Amino acid sequence: MHPPALWDWETGQRVILGSLERPEGVAWLEEFHVSPDGERVGVIVGLEEGGAGVLVNGEAWEGSFDKAWLPQFSPDGRFTAIVQQDGVWTLAVDGETWEESFDYLWGTRFSEAGDVIAACIQNGGEYGVCTDGTPWETLFETGSQCALSADGKSSALVVQLESLKPADTEAFQKGVFGVAVNGQAWEKQFVNCWTPAFDAQGQRVAAQARTSLYDYTIVVDGTPWSESYGCVWEPRFNPASGKVVAPVRLASGWGMAQDGQIIWEPKFVQCWNHVISQDGKTIAAIVAPEFGCFSVAVNGQSWSLRFPVVTDLVVSRDGATVAALGCVDNDDWQVLVNGRAWSGVWDMAWTPVLSAAGGHVAVKVRKGKRESVVVDGKPYSRDFDQVFAPAFSQDGKKLLIRGIDKGSVVRIVADVGQA
Repeated sequence: MHPPALWDWETGQRVILGSLERPEGVAWLEEFHVSPDGERVGVIVGLEEGGAGVLVNGEAWEGSFDKAWLPQFSPDGRFTAIVQQDGVWTLAVDGETWEESFDYLWGTRFSEAGDVIAACIQNGGEYGVCTDGTPWETLFETGSQCALSADGKSSALVVQLESLKPADTEAFQKGVFGVAVNGQAWEKQFVNCWTPAFDAQGQRVAAQARTSLYDYTIVVDGTPWSESYGCVWEPRFNPASGKVVAPVRLASGWGMAQDGQIIWEPKFVQCWNHVISQDGKTIAAIVAPEFGCFSVAVNGQSWSLRFPVVTDLVVSRDGATVAALGCVDNDDWQVLVNGRAWSGVWDMAWTPVLSAAGGHVAVKVRKGKRESVVVDGKPYSRDFDQVFAPAFSQDGKKLLIRGIDKGSVVRIVADVGQA
């Protein structure tokens, strides 16, 4: 599939799949998936003769599997599924399976461009990562929370580095967990590790770590920050400076630290899910200024909006647009943009999508049993049985809408001002 700049951006509608009915030999259909460019439709099916198959644009992959799950399109438009045959698992990509198979495989990951695919694996009770069919040479006693660098050249996994006897709390407190990068474990071990994250170049890794029963810090390339905290959340690298930024908890509350130094006053009841703009100048996070009331803080300053729940925070590349969702008890969803709430209220809303240029925001929403897209606060003129995440053209002037309605899958390109 071509990159977004080369997608078909001609205004209008095309039917990609004219019928969602079960073809001959198919007992049932699972959920339909549509490729990022809207040109392909994939679905796992149950076969009347037993087992599972896959259809893409109505055409069946060759052969069948005992089981198939986690169907996904990669960013470059390839359809993938985790499949089992004869008791072992592997990954199928556009109908071709990896040569290697494993006792189990899960957690498909994609590089930013989609040209590299990785997954967590387990073989003989040992864990690691497999990338494009090639597993790590060294596997570990346990493994979880896989991360893949943006270019797909490196992978990381939280791993257990020493065996524990049942109820051996003393050994546990000494630390048996660490992070392995491309199969090589950091030398230092910790009580726990979580959420390894790569820098933009895929050369450095940071993670949360628990250094004792009561102390937490951030570890970068195996070296802990010198400061300890009551708790920390997932670290992220500043794309511009390469510095590591993470929410941290001090006695006075939650704030933000950068390379171990406090950069946001620790005044919040909670602070997490931070996002950094590409120029590194804007840091936004979901915060609780007071107990049970959530908002968004930008560079340490909280919006005046308050909701019981705030989620799905995103920041534009230039930092000019910050958007999130707010709701009440998982109902009455609103879209929040730069400190203001759009006027509409929906039964459900999904992660806001930001244009690369023009400062536009589009959100998939649901009202009753119908779904649609809202652009810059204005509902699109049509609703659907189901709609997928919208996408903007690179110049921000066109919007791609992929939807299912009246038994067919349609691809619509609309001018943003008229969407």
